[in-house]
Parts: sequence; C-alpha cells; structure tokens
Amino acid sequence: MTTLDNPLHASLTGPHAHLAQRRGNAVRYPADMSPFMALPDRATAADWADIAALAGEEVVLSGPQGEPLAGWEVVNRLPLLQFVDDGIAAAPDEEAVRLGPADVPEMLALTAATKPGPFLPRTIEMGTYLGIRRGGRLIAMAGERMHPPGFTEISGVCTDPTARGQGLGTRLLLAIAAGIRERGETPFLHVLASNTDAVRLYEHLGFALRQKTEIVVARRETPGGP
Repeated sequence: MTTLDNPLHASLTGPHAHLAQRRGNAVRYPADMSPFMALPDRATAADWADIAALAGEEVVLSGPQGEPLAGWEVVNRLPLLQFVDDGIAAAPDEEAVRLGPADVPEMLALTAATKPGPFLPRTIEMGTYLGIRRGGRLIAMAGERMHPPGFTEISGVCTDPTARGQGLGTRLLLAIAAGIRERGETPFLHVLASNTDAVRLYEHLGFALRQKTEIVVARRETPGGP
C-alpha cells in the first residue's frame, strides 16, 4: 500500500503526528479539529479495542479498515472518490488572503451555510486556509486537511450562496494547490461519490481519479440488544 491508500493514518503517524491522539496503532485527530479516525491497514481486535478507547462507543473511520470485528455494527457508509493532481493549472490568487484564528467564527458560519464537509473550531490548525473577502465579509474559502508524506489534501472549498457562479471556490482551490506544489508535495482531495457536479469539476480541472474509498461510521453493539 502507498500513503494515499490510508492517508489519514499516514498523516497522523507522519507530518501530523504532533496533532494525533494515539493508542497503539489507532489514531485520531482531536474531536474539535476533525471527527475522523484511522486504523492500520490490517486492523486486529487489539486495534479495534484501541480505537474504542480513543473514541468511545462510535467511531468515524477513514481508510482501508475492512469490516468491523465482532461486537461492532456499521451504522453508515459514505462512498468517496479520491482524486490526485494530474496537471491542474495551480496558481496563486491576488485576491486571496491567509485566514487565521481570528477568522474562525466567520469560517464556521460559512461552512455551516454551505456544508463542504466537517469544519470545526480547530480545523484551521491542519494547514493553510485562504479566503476571499468582499465588503469585509468572508464569501469563499479553501484549505488543507490531511497531510500524508509527500501529499496534502485540499478541503473546505466553499462559496457563500450569494457569490456563487463567479469561480471563487475554484480560484482558491488552485491557489491552495499552488502552495502545496511549492513545498514539493502533490495535491489530492476527496469528494462524495454522489456529488456528481463536483466530480465533473475536479476532472475538468485536471484531477485524476485514483481510488474509490469510504467513510465508515461504526458503533459498539449493546450486549443483549437487538
């Protein structure tokens, strides 16, 4: 397997190790940073016990964790597509500004309105975030999330409904990609398989589909329950 086969585990045991909450081979980001957790490529019963100790009764797993072991039930599966830079026209954007901790309340409001994926109070610590302001108001943003060795994930791409149709999200995505390339890394991203509009956009921009994967939500079974 490569780092992109299990990017969250590779991130939290590599460049993002300083952010990791870890028990044995099970890892997760802090709950106020990201909901995602990961097991090693071939998870054992001990690994499942460790992720339960980190997360409690419910786990949100990213990566090739396989089927949950006895005592766990899958309550949700979200099919994802993983795309990798295959010649996108990455470029800085003159209107983009670097976002920081003081911008988090506005970022939380924007992501709550647009739902690009989980964005929490400390998500900004995962990497660079850029935004576009008009009239002093944040109307678009994009940033970095997982960071497996040699790669950085683009995430949180969203535009206020009042400013859509201007290509702002695409411009910020390409600006984030330019910064990733400047570090000698390769941009990649994930998108829900059901989001066909986004899939078409990413393919048009020059991203190549690398693999189909999923987010799995699993819960410990209650003894004696149904």
